[in-house]
Amino acid sequence: MTSPTTHVRQPQRITTSQPMVEGAGVHLHRGFGFGETGPFDPFLLFDDFRNEDPQRYANGFPWHPHRGIETITYVLAGTVDHADSLGNRGQLAAGDIQWMTAGSGIMHQEMPHGDAAGRMHGFQLWANLPAKHKMTRPRYQDISAKDVPTVVDDDGTSVRVLCGDFWGERGPVEGVAADPRYLDISLPPNTSRSIPIETTRHAFAYVFAGSVRFKDASDPRDVRVEDPMNHGQSLAEFAGNRSLVLFDQGDSIRVESGEEGGRFLLVSGEPIKEPVAWRGPIVMNTQAELQQAWRELKDGSFIKP
Repeated sequence: MTSPTTHVRQPQRITTSQPMVEGAGVHLHRGFGFGETGPFDPFLLFDDFRNEDPQRYANGFPWHPHRGIETITYVLAGTVDHADSLGNRGQLAAGDIQWMTAGSGIMHQEMPHGDAAGRMHGFQLWANLPAKHKMTRPRYQDISAKDVPTVVDDDGTSVRVLCGDFWGERGPVEGVAADPRYLDISLPPNTSRSIPIETTRHAFAYVFAGSVRFKDASDPRDVRVEDPMNHGQSLAEFAGNRSLVLFDQGDSIRVESGEEGGRFLLVSGEPIKEPVAWRGPIVMNTQAELQQAWRELKDGSFIKP
């Protein structure tokens, strides 16, 4: 039974990720980004790059800059070759994670390749850096799939812990400014779970397989779905593939899977609560800082010694 002192978070809104084309012609779906930043603070952008047609992703993301943020890439199928202006090179395979702190500035490229069936699937999340870390030295954390702990409960619920603490395990990504928790959760069919989340954090979930419903059994209110295809109907049933769920405040969520089970990412982090000046891949605190960054990119002084 839920404790009287427990407040279960409700979905504040549910949206469907929208198709976008980025890089040199990569077709992906964006859950959020390039809009309001407050509700998702400290996170800025979330992309689902999933495709089975190499022509729609093979040209990848050629050389481009970043400053003032951290980018988190999580690969589920296929591979991603990466290189940067610091001389780092490598490849991310299925289950691998790359957490890149762009800091003062870095140039890099990401080139995706499909698996034997041509499938490419992964996610990229942008986390903001607070002002005191905006110009820190760039660094990488490349994590192999074998180093990501997976915990399985008695009911078959499986959780990969990418970052943060959960069920006695700690994810391998460390030292991130937003102190996030990043979980990949798989629920068996018709399973209900309660998952704790610190009350001070902002949190969202992204459903990418099966279907799940987030609601408190004692408060079965519907949630408005912001999807132009359903004409603003209320969500009384389950959220399916490519549903982005933004939660209100509380100390836990309650989730229930549908007949086919469900798989979703659950991400939370401490809000930074600082002004955001953002243009493309560069995120600063003021317009003056942003303009300076773009001037440095133009005159060749963007990469710091």
